[in-house]
Amino acid sequence: MPSDRARDALLDIRENILLAQGFLGNLTPEGFAADTRTRYAVMRCLEIISEASRRVAADIRDRHPGIPWSRIAAAGNVYRHEYKSIRDDLVLDTVHRALPRLLEAVEVELSRLA
Repeated sequence: MPSDRARDALLDIRENILLAQGFLGNLTPEGFAADTRTRYAVMRCLEIISEASRRVAADIRDRHPGIPWSRIAAAGNVYRHEYKSIRDDLVLDTVHRALPRLLEAVEVELSRLA
């Protein structure tokens, strides 16, 4: 049974995935690049997801081996320390392609706790 800390981490991940997806909406890559506020908001969501992923219990991570947990955790260092090198296309790819799979795994785990 995951601790409250691990459950809270899953909730933080879900909330910030949904926020990032909502912030992006239907923005084109050009629209995203031109919208500084949205860029900052989405990158902050990704930073929070990264940090929260570090608190996900090992047994949960083990049940979802297709999720690159260590890469998610490491991404936070890029958002915090190498922010000038962040490419918009990679941010968009993360939100559109990687986050839906992560959200699916998080939803599975949260439903197990219900």
